[in-house]
Amino acid sequence: MHGRATILEIATTNYEIDLEIVSKAMAELQSLCEIKEGFLISKPMERFGWAFFKVLIKIELLSGMELKLGDQIAKSKGKKIEEKFVTFMTKFFESKNAKVKVK
Repeated sequence: MHGRATILEIATTNYEIDLEIVSKAMAELQSLCEIKEGFLISKPMERFGWAFFKVLIKIELLSGMELKLGDQIAKSKGKKIEEKFVTFMTKFFESKNAKVKVK
């Protein structure tokens, strides 16, 4: 976080469904933070039944998330803020029924 874009690495065994869920969840965060074009999603790389893709969260969206959701992120599990953010995003995606692993 800290003033630069963040990349989340996402792993899933159900790419089509989870991509749609992750996209909608990110759009919801954008709307909450009143940001447009705040993230990008890469094309997948598939291996051994898993699909791996990345979500780039731009600095404007990160700043908005810190303002609107900073307390929730700070309460998430982890020692460093980056770990707390990954935990927060994992739980956020899971709350939307995505079955993904986030790094």
